[in-house]
Amino acid sequence: MCGRYASSAHPDELVEAYEVDLDATDQVSRSVLKNPQQPPAGEPDHNLAPSKQAPVVLTRRPREEPEAPPLRQLRLLTWGLVPSWATDPSVGARMTNARVETLLDKPAFAKAAASRRCLVPATGWYEWQASPVATDAKGKPRKQPFFVSRADEAPLALAGLYEFWRDPASPAEDPLSWVVSFTIVTTAAEPGLDRIHDRQPLALEPAQWSDWLDPALTSPDDVRSLTEAAQVPGRFRAWPVGRAVGSPRSNGPTLMEPADPAELEGVVDPGTGEVVGP
Repeated sequence: MCGRYASSAHPDELVEAYEVDLDATDQVSRSVLKNPQQPPAGEPDHNLAPSKQAPVVLTRRPREEPEAPPLRQLRLLTWGLVPSWATDPSVGARMTNARVETLLDKPAFAKAAASRRCLVPATGWYEWQASPVATDAKGKPRKQPFFVSRADEAPLALAGLYEFWRDPASPAEDPLSWVVSFTIVTTAAEPGLDRIHDRQPLALEPAQWSDWLDPALTSPDDVRSLTEAAQVPGRFRAWPVGRAVGSPRSNGPTLMEPADPAELEGVVDPGTGEVVGP
C-alpha cells in the first residue's frame, strides 16, 4: 500500500484544481523505465504503477529563475523515491511509500520531509482486500481489488515527498542526468477502509495544501502537526472493481467501474462488514 492509483485528469485540469502557478510538465527528467511509458507521462492514466512518471505539485523556485520567489508548480516525477546519496536509481522501487509514523526517522525520507514535500493529484487509489473466507487456487486468501475515492468528488491530494538524484557519470547540466522522484506517505486506515487494508495514503484537505507545500516549514514539530491534522475520517467511498487492474498493462476508465456482483467471492463490504458473494 499504496501500490496503484489513478490520475485521470489532464495537466490543464490539474493546474486549475490544485491552484498551480506554473505548468512545468514539459520539462524533462530521466525516466527509470526501460520501455516508453504507456500512456505517455502527463496523459490520463487509470493504472499508475511504481516507476512511472506522474503529475506532482510542489513549491519551488523556477529552474530558469533561481532568484525568483517559490512558485506552486506541476511537474512529472518518477514514482519511487531515490535518495540523493543512492548509488543506483533502482532503489526507488522499494521506496514508493513512506510510513508517516517513521517519516522523520528514516534517512531516506527525513530531509525530504523537512523541506521537499509535495501533493500527488489522484482520482483515487486501488487496494487489494484479502478475503477472510475465500481462497485462490494456491490455497491463499483470495484478493479482491477495490477502488477508493473521495465521496464528495473534491480534488484528492495525497501527501508526498520528492527528491533529486544525479547520475555521477553524466554532466550536471544535462536534464537527463537527473531522476526527480517521489514517494506517497501512508498512514493507518480509517474505519471502514480498514476492512480493505490496514494502511491508506495520507490525504490532505485543500486548507492544508499551502502549509504542506511550504518549504519554509522545516521543523519536525511542524511536519508532525501537518500529518496529524490531515486525518479526517469518513471522506472516502470504496467499491470492488474487476481484476484486470492487477496487470500494469491494463488501463482506461473501465478499471474504476464496479465489478460484476457475480464475480465477487468472499468479499467484505467496507461499510457494513458483511461478507458478499458465494
